[in-house]
Amino acid sequence: MNIDNTSSFSKRHGLEPSDVEITIREGAPEWLRDFVIALAYECGFEPKSLRSVLCRLLLESPNANNWSEFPNIDSEVRGLIGKADWFRVYDLAETIAETLKARYDHDALKRFTEGLNNAFRRKGIGWQFVDGRIEIRGEESFEQSVRTAITVTQKSGRAVAGRELHEALHDLSKRPSPDITGAIQHAMAALECVSRDVSGDQNATLGALIKRNSGLFPAPLDKGVEKIWGYASEQGRHLREGSAPQAEEAELVVGLAGTLVTYLVKKTPSNPRPAGFS
Repeated sequence: MNIDNTSSFSKRHGLEPSDVEITIREGAPEWLRDFVIALAYECGFEPKSLRSVLCRLLLESPNANNWSEFPNIDSEVRGLIGKADWFRVYDLAETIAETLKARYDHDALKRFTEGLNNAFRRKGIGWQFVDGRIEIRGEESFEQSVRTAITVTQKSGRAVAGRELHEALHDLSKRPSPDITGAIQHAMAALECVSRDVSGDQNATLGALIKRNSGLFPAPLDKGVEKIWGYASEQGRHLREGSAPQAEEAELVVGLAGTLVTYLVKKTPSNPRPAGFS
């Protein structure tokens, strides 16, 4: 049975609902564990092959007394995934996707990743498949700002800044706990990198660049960017006990950095130090 039927009534009539508010990051509810199994079966896995993947992932031994695919090995698979740590469920999903890619079964890979992404959006789970890997999924504004910034930096030849933004997303996507300070550092490094390129000053910090170049960001927004830099320097580099930033704050900084990077690149796509800089 095809779980995500592209010819379903709702899809034919364009009745897809808006994405549900994200409420789950550090968790894998029972319905998701069941859904991953069902989707894996639909995409060509048998209980025995899925058990093999799970046992390697969880460092368990298969039950030698289970021979029949259904119901015995299937029941064993459900028991294994049912007791696994939440982040291992996402590890399993990635491993299934990697296996399908290795088999060159692109149709099944697309069906599996799109099926899970659809479930994540419908059920408020803050993860998503991107290029075969599960990465953090934020609210629409966050997604648009960061993904757009990565695209424009790549197109404008600013590969270093693009890599820093990728690293920021990677740090936010780490399981079971995100690298919050790493995400902040990488996001601000991307903004600093583009600011240096635009201003023609390859050595100054972002704070110094803002002070030296009145045209970098329009006033009075430049003061706001300077404060973001100050916050990131404090929270991303000079931590104190009891003052560690939260994941939501890191997402805010990464999203703002993405927006500011896009602004600078679009403002000066290939012309460092535009008119108005001082």
